[in-house]
Amino acid sequence: GVDDEAARRVPEGGGWSMAQIGWHVAKVSTRFAGVMSGELPGAQPVAADFRERPWVEIAAAIGDRLETPPSFQPPASVTRMEAIAALEASGTKMAHALDVVTPERGAGLCITSPIVGGPINLYQICEWATAHVIRHNKQAKQVLGR
Repeated sequence: GVDDEAARRVPEGGGWSMAQIGWHVAKVSTRFAGVMSGELPGAQPVAADFRERPWVEIAAAIGDRLETPPSFQPPASVTRMEAIAALEASGTKMAHALDVVTPERGAGLCITSPIVGGPINLYQICEWATAHVIRHNKQAKQVLGR
């Protein structure tokens, strides 16, 4: 709901513009969706002793200020329309991924992530993806002064 100029504006004191936030969310959501759907490799059967940790425990392991890996750093030149297109495409991929995360896949496959301090199953990746969008929605509102 912002114009092109407002979408490119970097907040005083630094940070990402609205377009950069949107691009980053799209890039991360696309990665999450690829792992969840099986399009990207990495998911393995859970170990026999796997214990699904509560999301609050995983969120605490992630923390509030996570250093964004270089591949997920938005380019300074990203435009509002590029961010919107990326978000729309990532939304489609995520919808497909959620369609194919059956109970067997969701509970039975996991990834091991140093970010969360160990293995998490695909259901937990769904939670992480949701929390990521919420986090950056708050960031976007701060950039807009809302």
